[in-house]
Amino acid sequence: MNGTVLKNYLKHTNSFIRFLLVGIVNTAVGLSIMLFLMNVLDLSYWISTFFGNGSGAVTSFLLNRTFTFKSNIDLRRGVARFFCVILICYSAAYSLGQAIAESMEGSVHLSMQQNVAVLIGTIFYTVLNYIGQKYFVFKKSNLRPIQEGRN
Repeated sequence: MNGTVLKNYLKHTNSFIRFLLVGIVNTAVGLSIMLFLMNVLDLSYWISTFFGNGSGAVTSFLLNRTFTFKSNIDLRRGVARFFCVILICYSAAYSLGQAIAESMEGSVHLSMQQNVAVLIGTIFYTVLNYIGQKYFVFKKSNLRPIQEGRN
């Protein structure tokens, strides 16, 4: 499939498919950083997941704004809403991931338990984040009109 065909195909896919594609990039970056910080630098679960998630957030915002939701929301308003959703999703998803993994206590080694918590949290985070981005951050009624000559 050549680049033009792929580009045209992606333009016409639904927003969830595009969100998942952006999520692949975002997750690869964020998850790699999380696991590196936790397993190589031996930083805590919360520090590792916070910085891993944060590192992908800027890329995620830009790609979701332009590619996924094709939004022209004002940057200040969009960034504020985006990071509000990110923080809520982060707290909820990774707390839930940790709680589920802690229920495995005694049956697996602590480092494996933390890795399971990260993976579970990542799944919950993706779903919650899509819902928040689609229906709150980039909701069509939040958009400002496009001005001539401005993007």
